[in-house]
Amino acid sequence: MKYILSLPIFNHTTQNFKALLMLAWGFFPFITVLLFVDSPWFAQNIFDGRYLADVLTLSYFGLLFHHSDAHLRKLLFVMIFLSYLGELIFCNGAGMYDYRTPYVPFYVPFGHSIVYATGYIFAHTQWAARHDKALRPIFIVFYAVVFLLVGYYWNDHFSLLFGLLFFVLVRRKRWQNVYFFIGIAVFTTELIGTYYNCWIWRPITYGGLATANPPLGAVFFYGGGDVLLDKIVWYYERKIQPSLT
Repeated sequence: MKYILSLPIFNHTTQNFKALLMLAWGFFPFITVLLFVDSPWFAQNIFDGRYLADVLTLSYFGLLFHHSDAHLRKLLFVMIFLSYLGELIFCNGAGMYDYRTPYVPFYVPFGHSIVYATGYIFAHTQWAARHDKALRPIFIVFYAVVFLLVGYYWNDHFSLLFGLLFFVLVRRKRWQNVYFFIGIAVFTTELIGTYYNCWIWRPITYGGLATANPPLGAVFFYGGGDVLLDKIVWYYERKIQPSLT
């Protein structure tokens, strides 16, 4: 991995933040179109859009990568592998959810990387930095209400438990708003993906824990992956990269 990250393509010193912000806002219509194209309805009534979904995702990922600086490029790249590992653990291993096909779609790890980048970009805008302290309690109340509502009305014990763990995780990270921004992108993806039946969460998981479709408490697992991602890239940039120069 360190040899790949040392390539010139991962050491781009400038970024086009205006273009990145446009792509972050474009994420919401993009993910809607992408998951509609990959839906069972689309496959049954038009054609199997899986390969088109792959092309759309790779193209969007390429645009993000092209306009990013060295740090975000490394985050985007490493997230692909962490995401695939997560799919092996939680989908294939734990059987928490199922895709419409027997295998994990090719575009999914790249899609997770796009989800992460969307939240990352919003969190690094001047507006977000200027209103950092004001946004924090708003996010905390919003997420708490979401977890409580889905827990009560959807009988989603999964979200109650892992929503609580999400707060524990974010508290350990000093309530950084980047995790809340990423969570918004996660909520959007999960709600649209399950609406179109691109994947379905099983109603019971972890030996009896009731789960909605989707359980919004799944944001905890994204948050945990984000923490690991930051540590990997931080270790490379602070420990490995200086020794290569």
